Amino acid sequence: MTTSFDSAATPYGAAVRTTGLSDLAVSPFGMPVSLLYGEVRVAWLGRTSTHERQDPRQSLIRQLERCRGAVPDAWVIVCHFYDVESGRMELDQRGHGTGYDRFDIPIARDGGMADLLDEAQHSSRRFDVVICESTSRVARRMYEGLSVERALDKGGVPLFAWNEPIKLDGSRAQQVLQRRINQAVAEYEVLNTLELSWGGLCTHVREGWNIGKPPYGYKGKTYRHPNPAKAEKGLTKTRLEPDGVRAATVTQIASWRYYEGLGYGVIAERLNADLASYPPPEPPGKARARGLWSKSSVSGVLCNPKYAGYQVFNRRATRSKRGKVNPPSHWVWSHEPAHEPLIPKWMFDEITASRQSNRGTRSEATLQAQPQTKRAYALKGMVFCNCGRRMHGNQKRGLVYYTCWPRDNNRGRKGLHPPGNEAVYIREEAILRAAASLLAEQVFVPELATMLQAAGGESDQNTSCGVVTQQEWWRRRMATLERQQHNLLHQARNCAPDDPFTAALRTSYNDLESQKTATAAEIASFESVAGQESLREQDVSVVIERLAGLRDCLVRAPAPLLRRLFEAIQLTVHLHDYNGQATISIQIPTLA
Repeated sequence: MTTSFDSAATPYGAAVRTTGLSDLAVSPFGMPVSLLYGEVRVAWLGRTSTHERQDPRQSLIRQLERCRGAVPDAWVIVCHFYDVESGRMELDQRGHGTGYDRFDIPIARDGGMADLLDEAQHSSRRFDVVICESTSRVARRMYEGLSVERALDKGGVPLFAWNEPIKLDGSRAQQVLQRRINQAVAEYEVLNTLELSWGGLCTHVREGWNIGKPPYGYKGKTYRHPNPAKAEKGLTKTRLEPDGVRAATVTQIASWRYYEGLGYGVIAERLNADLASYPPPEPPGKARARGLWSKSSVSGVLCNPKYAGYQVFNRRATRSKRGKVNPPSHWVWSHEPAHEPLIPKWMFDEITASRQSNRGTRSEATLQAQPQTKRAYALKGMVFCNCGRRMHGNQKRGLVYYTCWPRDNNRGRKGLHPPGNEAVYIREEAILRAAASLLAEQVFVPELATMLQAAGGESDQNTSCGVVTQQEWWRRRMATLERQQHNLLHQARNCAPDDPFTAALRTSYNDLESQKTATAAEIASFESVAGQESLREQDVSVVIERLAGLRDCLVRAPAPLLRRLFEAIQLTVHLHDYNGQATISIQIPTLA
C-alpha cells in the first residue's frame, strides 16, 4: 500500500490520497488484521452542542487535535465528519442540520453523521476506521451510540475513541468494557443534569416567576434576583402584570366566548374591526407579524391558563418534541395565583370544558356568519361513527343525513370502516324519531303521568310535593296552548300567504284561540273559590292519552328548538358495527 500527501496542506484539512486496501481479513477477535500493517485511513467524527451550551469552534478544534495525537504514527486522518447539534436527537434526525455554517470552523467538512454512516456501507469508502474524542460525541444516549457502532461494524469499519485504549493486537475485551462504562456514565450525566435543571425550573414556576416572553395582555415586571451572588451579576426574575388595553382585550375575548358563545373566527372579525381598541399580538421576532387577529391567535388566548392568574409551565415540549402540546397532567402550576387574572378561573374552566366537548364542531354564530351554510343541523356534533370521528351533516335531494368518509388522512382509522372503505350514512329523520320515542316513552310521559296520577286522589300521599290541583292544571293547559300557538306562528312565517298549508295553520291557530278562551274562563272560576279540589280520575286519563302524541310533536319541532333540547340533555348518537344500529345516550340534568 502506498500513500502520498501534501506536506504544506492546512493543519485541519490535509488533502490525503490513499490507495484502497485489499480485502480485510478478520482476526479471531473481530479486528481487521490489515490494521496492524502499513498506513490506515482514518475518518474523524466530531460533534458539539449548540452555541448556547459552548463554543463550537473551540470544541471541534480541541476534539480533532486530541484524536490526531491518539492515533498510531502510521494512521492518517483523511476526512472529517462533524455536526453542531444536540447529542440527544434521534439517530434518523442526526447530521441534517446546518448549524455549523454560523461559525468560522477551520476544518474542512466532508459531511455529518448521516454521511459517515452512508459512506461506511460502500466498498469504495475513503476510510478504514473512525475515531472520535469520546463515545458521548457519537451520541449522548447509549441506544443511539450502540446503533452507530453496530452500523459501522456491519460495514467492517471499527470505531475508536481518544479516551479509550487503541489496541492493535486484535483484543477488544478491555476496549468494549471501558466503552460501555463510558457510555453509561455519559447517559447518566445528561439525565442527571436534565433532572436537576427540570427541578429548578419547576420550583421557579411554583413560586410564581415567569419563564419566557410574557403572553399577550401581560408585561414583565423585573425583580432583583433573590440569590445575592446572582444579583451581583445583574441577573433578575420576572412576574406578570396587566398590560393596559391588551389586558382588557383578553377579558373581552373571554366574555364574547362565554356569554355569547362566539367561535374563534367571529371573535377575530370583531377584533379586526377595531384594531385601535383591540391591538393584535406580535409574534417573537415580529417576522411573522400580520397586524391582524386570526383564529389561532384567539384560540391561543382562550387556551392559555396563565390568564386565570396562575403560572403554568411545560405546556409544550419546545425542545424534545418540537412544540408538541403536552397533556394537562404534565403541566406545572404555581401553588397559588401569582398575578392578577384577566379571565376568572371559573370562567376559564368552563370555556375549556366547552371547547373539549364541542371539538370538531362549529358554533351557531359561526354558521350564521358563513353564507355558504344553507342549513343548521339539529344533531351537529352529536353523531359519532364507529371509527370515533364525528359524522358531518349533508343534504341531498331534500334528505338530511350524517356521513363519515374514510379519507387517507383519517389518522389510522381507515381500516375501521367496512370493506372497500365505503362512506357510512345515517338519516337524520331516523335519529330524530328514535330520540323522540326515547324522550316521549321513557322520560316525558312517565314523569307527567306519575305527577298526574299522584294528584288524582288514588292515594293518601297528595299532601306531599307534586300535587296537581284543577286550577294548576288549567294554568298549565293555558301555557301549553300559548306555546302551540307560538309554534304555529313560527311555521306560518316561512310560508306564502296563499299556500294551503298556511290556511290550515290559520285554522289550527283559531281553534287554539277558542280553547284558550275556554281555559281562561275555567281559571277565572277558581279565583273565587277558597278550596281547590284535586283533579278527577277521568281527567287524568284524558291527559295521559293526549300525551301519546308527544313523539310526533318532537319530530316536527323546528331544528333550533330541538338543538336546544338535545344540548340540555347532552344527547349523543354512536353508530356501531355498521349494521344499521346506533346507540342513543342522554343525560337528564339535575334540577336544584
